Amino acid sequence: MKVHGSCHCNAIAFVAETDTQLTSVCHCHDCQKLTGTAFRVSTPVLPGTFSLLRGTPKVYVKVAQSGSRRAQAFCGDCGSQLFTYDADNPTAYGLRVGVLAESQQLRPTLQKWCEAALPWVQDLSVLEKAPRNDRQR
Repeated sequence: MKVHGSCHCNAIAFVAETDTQLTSVCHCHDCQKLTGTAFRVSTPVLPGTFSLLRGTPKVYVKVAQSGSRRAQAFCGDCGSQLFTYDADNPTAYGLRVGVLAESQQLRPTLQKWCEAALPWVQDLSVLEKAPRNDRQR
């Protein structure tokens, strides 16, 4: 599937192709810390299909638990997290699903680092639901 991504302020935009069946949720502590929330949803880019259309993202390189260096690309203006790649071999990209126009079509097929998952994440269906920011009680 061809996907189109951009940051919140639209200063950075990109296109790529992804295999929708490889979209995943990561519960690791790094993803929790970097997103400021409970998990991150990503989809890998098919080799050779990523293209930056506009802007230049800032990059933060973190060292994963495995020792690999992962580059985290984000917008320096609005802070949107955009994509990641191997800092020492930048050929394989992982896109942050929330910045993609096609995000609703990218249903995760795998959860990883479940040992670090926050305990309440697995059953969001019991929470009160509101169509917008309207609390019922």
